[in-house]
Amino acid sequence: MTRKNKILLWGIILSPFIILFGLVQLTALGLFGDLPAFDQLENPKNNLATEIISEDGVVLGKYFFENRSWARHDELPQSLIDAVLATEDVRFNKHSGVDARALLRAIFGIFIGKSSSGGASTITQQLAKMLFTEQPSSGLGRVMQKLKEWIIAAQLERHYTKDEILLMYLNKVDWVNNAAGIKSAAQVYFNKKPIDLKLEESAVLVGMLKNPSLYNPNRRMNLTQQRRNVVLSQMNRYDFISDSLFDTLKSLPIILDFKMASHNEGPAPYLREYLREELKKWCANNTKADGSNYNAYADGLKVHTTINSRLQLFAEEAMKVHISSLQKEFYKHWKGFEKAPYPNNFNWEQINKIIDEGMRRSDRYIKLKKAGKSETEIRKIFKTKIPMTLFSWDGEIDTILSPRDSIKYSKFFIHSGMMSMDPKTGHVKAYVGGINYKHFKYDHVKLGKRQVGSTFKPFVYALAIQEGFSPCSEVLNIPVVFDKESWGLGKIWIPKNSGNELANTWVTLKSGLANSINTITAYLLKELGAHAVVDMAKKIGIQSDISPVPSVCLGVFDLSVYEMVGAYSTFVNKGIWTEPIFITRIEDKNGVILESFSPKTQEAMSEETANVMVKMLQGVVDGGTGSRLRHKYGFTNQMGGKTGTTQNQSDGWFIGITPKLVTGVWTGCDDRAAHFRTVLLGQGAHMALPVFGEYMKRVYADTAKSGILPVGFDIPIEINEKFNCVSNSQITENNEFD
Repeated sequence: MTRKNKILLWGIILSPFIILFGLVQLTALGLFGDLPAFDQLENPKNNLATEIISEDGVVLGKYFFENRSWARHDELPQSLIDAVLATEDVRFNKHSGVDARALLRAIFGIFIGKSSSGGASTITQQLAKMLFTEQPSSGLGRVMQKLKEWIIAAQLERHYTKDEILLMYLNKVDWVNNAAGIKSAAQVYFNKKPIDLKLEESAVLVGMLKNPSLYNPNRRMNLTQQRRNVVLSQMNRYDFISDSLFDTLKSLPIILDFKMASHNEGPAPYLREYLREELKKWCANNTKADGSNYNAYADGLKVHTTINSRLQLFAEEAMKVHISSLQKEFYKHWKGFEKAPYPNNFNWEQINKIIDEGMRRSDRYIKLKKAGKSETEIRKIFKTKIPMTLFSWDGEIDTILSPRDSIKYSKFFIHSGMMSMDPKTGHVKAYVGGINYKHFKYDHVKLGKRQVGSTFKPFVYALAIQEGFSPCSEVLNIPVVFDKESWGLGKIWIPKNSGNELANTWVTLKSGLANSINTITAYLLKELGAHAVVDMAKKIGIQSDISPVPSVCLGVFDLSVYEMVGAYSTFVNKGIWTEPIFITRIEDKNGVILESFSPKTQEAMSEETANVMVKMLQGVVDGGTGSRLRHKYGFTNQMGGKTGTTQNQSDGWFIGITPKLVTGVWTGCDDRAAHFRTVLLGQGAHMALPVFGEYMKRVYADTAKSGILPVGFDIPIEINEKFNCVSNSQITENNEFD
């Protein structure tokens, strides 16, 4: 072969590489589109989910565009790293972003028509594609993109270590099913932290990298298992695992613990929804270093809450246990009644009006209205049967029903709200806004307000004690008359008791509160004045409007569980009202504290008054309307509380106090017209108190983890002496009626 021919031959051989080199240089100069600037490489964009974290370090939930949380290198098991390297880029630690050997092998394979020669994309190139380039389907665009990937990969290798690149890659990959990044993937598919993944579980996730939709174990288990075994084979091939271990692992089935991330699921969903709106407000008022506002869904904020995950679990369990049982009782109670759960004196026009109001409040109605549908069209839609899923305590029901009939169905459910807090710190430890967030999104703790009934009476008694009354002060149990002229009423008002026990006898204040005698409370209000009672309520954190009228003493107005729990905490906290709070601090994605939070406090009453009230509330449990906490639930430690039952048994309340926790429970139907027909079944001691009982039973059974011990109240001896009464008449029998 002549010299000229040799030069020509080498020119032909080298020309593709020369052309390729030239294209790379032109791409680097930006001829085929902009490349990321240095600051972009330093701060690659990621949508990081905001994490809502309990006080004991459990992630309660997330807010996200993508369910992505950033995992650290020390949170990754070595088996996962080995699986990635063996399958995706075994020469990862030997190249500088572009693997020339793999590239030549792939090109040679194309020339000889052997597609099985393997791909040439390194982990760094894959990261470059995910971070900074879009993916054209084919053709010249794909060639140009590949060139960009090479250049960006080389730049990434200059700016980051190999460990950092691998970490970014695993945090960026989308494993589908709301599993963005390795941390979310481990949680969604195996309900584990990455570090806890078994080798074969790591192999499943690595196998999905090739095509997460195709190798989705939740849909194509057999195909996914085959792909997992390919990963295990690669690990064996490159000596990451032995032959014997490979033989053992490849025969194992894939065992999933699939939990797709959802705002409807997980602990404390009602609180998370409330905090979502609060966090959005915070983001609107706080800026990052670049001057832009924080984003609650994309900036990877860490919201540290006061919630204790164990106590939250106990609260949710307690509500489920009691309300599911109460619901069965409610169905049985109304069985055979045509207008159930509405009273017989209701006519059908009234009932249809209630259903219509429910229809207009529904999301479906609001969306149809916004879409421009007429009232006639909407009513027709609401009467048309469609497939739907309904809630039941025995599991969801798939059925075909009209939206209007589904509203009728939902009206039969008993609902509840519960909040538990540390009375000294103001930290809310448990928050259950309803029976099922997916189906009933209305929050009965912070947003919902219902008539409080007798649970308001302790505030009247507290004012009386503050003004010089004592627990042993006696009041004649006779009707109290509020004339219309002196009190500005439309007509004379004479409050009645639920029974006639001890009529025309002298009753001590401690017995009056323990047995929730209306006439005693009415007497105190008449002596103290309605305005003074309202002022006391405001001092202990009641923010809702309360009219200074005589009936205020019986709690005929609406308050929230949140307000009531905060108010009762004042008694346990020696007269200092402490604002209930949910968040202790907010951090950025790197753990830098952006803001810390502490509760507002104010002195509401003297320490002596507060101590007296704690003792009086203990009397409610020891021998009054809350006594079933002793004889049914078997509590022997010190605790106090107050029951509450409103008109027609529409609302049942119980506020329970212990030295470490103050807990409030409301129970009732969404419509006040729906309720038990008898006081025996509809009173607070039957409707709400058992939720508290079930909750505290679990708390005290788990003292090692909950940290809540059944200790006594810190009450001075001289306060105890104030309760040594010599009375003309005392109630000797337990009275569980409000």
